[in-house]
Amino acid sequence: MAYKSILVHAGQSLPAAGRMALAARLALACDAHLTGLACTGLSRYAHAGDVARLPPQAAERLALWRADAHAGLAAFEAAASHCGLMQYAPRLAEDTAEEALLHQAAFHDLLILGASGPDEDPHGVIRDLPQNLLLRCGRPLLLVPGQDAAGMAGLPFRHPLLAWDGSREAARAISDALPLLKMAQTATLLQLNDPHSARGDEPAPAPAMAHYLARHGVRADVRCEHTSGPVGDALAAIAKESGCGLLVMGGYGHRRLTETLLGGVTRTVLGRVPLPVLISH
Repeated sequence: MAYKSILVHAGQSLPAAGRMALAARLALACDAHLTGLACTGLSRYAHAGDVARLPPQAAERLALWRADAHAGLAAFEAAASHCGLMQYAPRLAEDTAEEALLHQAAFHDLLILGASGPDEDPHGVIRDLPQNLLLRCGRPLLLVPGQDAAGMAGLPFRHPLLAWDGSREAARAISDALPLLKMAQTATLLQLNDPHSARGDEPAPAPAMAHYLARHGVRADVRCEHTSGPVGDALAAIAKESGCGLLVMGGYGHRRLTETLLGGVTRTVLGRVPLPVLISH
């Protein structure tokens, strides 16, 4: 697998500048096409009606959102041009961020967006964006935290941390991350609280995954740890201690009607881990 079509959520904030620079460098390294998508924040269903009849206050707000979206696309083009990327395209969507990104996800191998935070949500229109896209889009997400605004996460990601528990979600995430893992010098395959090794009745599956990675040219050192605290906090602590610049993990959860239900580890990582996270569901 290779990333040949990458989508980044464009914007004009400092966190957005960091992820757009990262996305441009990644697209260049992968010889991939990069699309920068900026959204007005007004649902396309509202546009299907008579927008001209919006009250003046709402029309002024929409004009502000459109101006912000155009400024975000200008920042995206500047980031792509600055790193020498030739294959890129800006795209404006008259829609909410969630629906626009969801629609475009089918045509891209990887989505790059920010972790939710006040700097990422100036108009209050993209709350829970990573969580909702994770469960709906069918594509891996690369989440870049606000702390990465200065481009802390360079390319390649020299030392990723792979969270492995033998699950379908974890296997999917590692497979989706292979283009990034092949750029790494080494990787740490981390197994936390393995029930098999604790009972001593079955071999832990981590060595088998390490062999799988080796067949793809990825060197992974297996590390098994136990924690009595929250697994999400342990992942963040081990990543920091090991000097890892990327966390790869499966995302757990499901949607029930309009409610997003996330597993505890997924919720912790999406909310607090201060490094880029590649996550798949």
